[in-house]
Amino acid sequence: MERDSQETGFVVAQQPRSRGGNEESTFMYASARPSAVPPVFRLVLLLAFSLFGAVSSHAVIVRGTVTDPLGAAVPGARVQLIQGKNVAGSGLSASDGSFEIRSTGSGRFLLLTSAATFTPGIGQSFYGGRTDIVTRNVTLEIASVTAQVTVTATGIPTPIQQASSAINLIPFTALQTRVGIVDDLRQSPGVNVVLSGQYGGVGSLFVRGGNSDANKVMIDGVTSEDVGGRFDFGTVSSTALDGFELYRGPNSVLYGSDAGASVVNFSTPRGATLRPILNYTGDAGNFHTWRNEVTVGGAHNRLDYYGAFSRFDSSNSLPMDRYHVSTSAANIGYNITANTPLRFTIRNAVSATGVPNAHDFFGISAAGKQADQDLYSGATIENRHRNWHNLVRYGIARKREQLVQFYPVGENIPVFGFDTYFGNTVTIKGANGYSATGRAAINYGGIYPAANDLSSLRDELYFQSDYTFSPHFIGLFGFRYEDERGSSNSSFSNDKTKRTNYQYTLQFQGDILNRVFYSLGGAIERNDLFGTAGTPRFGLAWIAVRPGSGFMQGTKVRANAATGVQEPSLSAEFNSLYTQLVEAGATDLITAYNVRPVQALRSRTYDIGVDQNIYGQKLILKAGYFHNQFSHQLDYVDSGTLKTVFGIDTTKAQLFGALLNTLAYRAEGFEGELQYAPVPRILLRGGYTYLDSLVEQSFSTDAAANGTATENPNLPGIPIGSSYPLVGQRPFRRPPQTGFFAAQYTTTKFSAALKGAFSSRADDSTFLSYSDVNGDNTLLLPNRNLDYGYAKLDAYGTYAATHRVSVFAELNNLLSQQHIGPIGYPSLPFTFRTGLKVRVGGD
Repeated sequence: MERDSQETGFVVAQQPRSRGGNEESTFMYASARPSAVPPVFRLVLLLAFSLFGAVSSHAVIVRGTVTDPLGAAVPGARVQLIQGKNVAGSGLSASDGSFEIRSTGSGRFLLLTSAATFTPGIGQSFYGGRTDIVTRNVTLEIASVTAQVTVTATGIPTPIQQASSAINLIPFTALQTRVGIVDDLRQSPGVNVVLSGQYGGVGSLFVRGGNSDANKVMIDGVTSEDVGGRFDFGTVSSTALDGFELYRGPNSVLYGSDAGASVVNFSTPRGATLRPILNYTGDAGNFHTWRNEVTVGGAHNRLDYYGAFSRFDSSNSLPMDRYHVSTSAANIGYNITANTPLRFTIRNAVSATGVPNAHDFFGISAAGKQADQDLYSGATIENRHRNWHNLVRYGIARKREQLVQFYPVGENIPVFGFDTYFGNTVTIKGANGYSATGRAAINYGGIYPAANDLSSLRDELYFQSDYTFSPHFIGLFGFRYEDERGSSNSSFSNDKTKRTNYQYTLQFQGDILNRVFYSLGGAIERNDLFGTAGTPRFGLAWIAVRPGSGFMQGTKVRANAATGVQEPSLSAEFNSLYTQLVEAGATDLITAYNVRPVQALRSRTYDIGVDQNIYGQKLILKAGYFHNQFSHQLDYVDSGTLKTVFGIDTTKAQLFGALLNTLAYRAEGFEGELQYAPVPRILLRGGYTYLDSLVEQSFSTDAAANGTATENPNLPGIPIGSSYPLVGQRPFRRPPQTGFFAAQYTTTKFSAALKGAFSSRADDSTFLSYSDVNGDNTLLLPNRNLDYGYAKLDAYGTYAATHRVSVFAELNNLLSQQHIGPIGYPSLPFTFRTGLKVRVGGD
């Protein structure tokens, strides 16, 4: 029997433990009959024990378990408790992997752990007081390419080797000198990122065929997308990002609405050094590009802090397309006790960009500007008591988008009975070989400046309680409350909405013999707009062959089945057929045609894959198959179809078009990733995805069903989906083939990388229906393979001139391809940036 030193009584003898060279003996007592111990000696023992108890009651106690990535105990691991540059205590893990270290010091500590055949582990710093008992478990990586832990997959920090999901982790080092994150998002399989324009253009993420608004975006645990899922990745700065996780697949169980295709989880760095570190980065490049960034971080006793600010400017290569973004962020943590941390985070981004529109369609730039103000903030308090962990987080998102057209450009030709402004004569060429020549409408009559103000506000309360019943079984309960408000104000409308949503989550995860890892959960969401929805999820990972140093040692087979749910966006709610009929007072049409409000968008997926270590964990292959079904998606119904098919008097209802939940499609495919580290200084990565997507149901664009599909009169007999794809075709902007590669070379002073991404052609539309000078469709082109394929190649290099000063350079789009964006939106040609990074302070 073994007891804490604070207890009184006799215990079985223990051997002294080595404390980093200083022996801190544990008193030894042999149980005996009281009569066998002389009274004087007994008194001395009791006095000594009392003194020891008094000292140890003022000692920080750090306990935990050392395991490998599969959860198996690592006995004999040396665990050192580091305070500053000194070893405050150390110990060896027992046969079950457990360890305990005591130190009379208090303040900031970290654990340094080492064991034979494992990569040394350096833990995150933490606070420990003299009366605290701190639990810090350690996972040691077998010497491998990377050491990675995911939180997004299960809601609990889990070694990625135990995860059944398809996850990519982009590290902090990949973002240190970047402007944004779009290129790094492309460094994952199953992903297509579309940037509509140049710096500041709208950045859309399509994962495994899902819609661009089917991605749950979290910043420090705070829900960050617009109401309904829209998120612009094009304006996200790399400033104050400690890397991010990309989870491929639905995960509405943990994250609720909008996690229909993926989850992207961003995090802000934390201060860790006892002496503050100040970093300054400054650079400049072509197209009047410049950037300045300052960060500061550190830790003192119970407090850790980090702050950052940056400003980026560029003129871009098009007229009226200047862009700037200012980003500020802070992450402040305070340990009320060692096991009860309080943390506050905030991120604010203010950007403005020109809106030249699809420049290739008009030959001139529109005179517009879009300004975005995005603020995300959260306060989190956690408590860990033995096996029980509780977390409460209050988060806010305040997002505002202001679009202004200052004045109309082009020639005024009143084709439609009102002022219509047309661009220059251009020839639009698609990658499918078709072309069209003419002038397209770029602006319409009205009062200028013409403005539209869109706001999306959210207050969120999240509670999570997880309990470790045993090292092999964990239960998690979660509750999420959301208060969402949104509005859209323009000269044509003033729409507002308010949604109060609730979600309840129950999940279990564990393992069997450290070989089979499972997670099983479900959630019920009550959404103000679409009602109640359930979202189950199941994941399974089997370690068929444990990792080792030999050939083909390390085989993991993984499988997932899940459903996702997405609430309609503000635009979908305001422009739904039901809403427009209500606003028009056409309740008789609602009754006659049983028109319903917009419903939840649903997704369902199952995937299976294998992760195979081929050669001593230096060469790793990950491959998998996925099958997604997206139903009740939004479909645009034009006024002609409403009149022809529904028989609705669109003149009476004043309808120009509406949105319905009538679109359904599937997306299945293969994705693979290969990484190879022939020597420690070189890392090679590559990935490829084949996507087979097919529209199965589309009421408004099924030409065979309703005969109203749009045609270009110059291309008779070819139906064209002018706003949404046709049945039997691919959804827009989902290329069947995408891929990426990266080659990195790193030494003590120099690092270089060559990265690239490629895509095959994709279906799309010019969206120029009834937009030529005759009010006709001659500028529409067939959807098939309309967007160009591309290969984007970038190079990066950094040289550490001194310990505190380094210089870097970035060369982007080396091939100067300008069809990386969708048709009509020319991409930036070759660009370069060069600058320096200065570090002041630190340990």
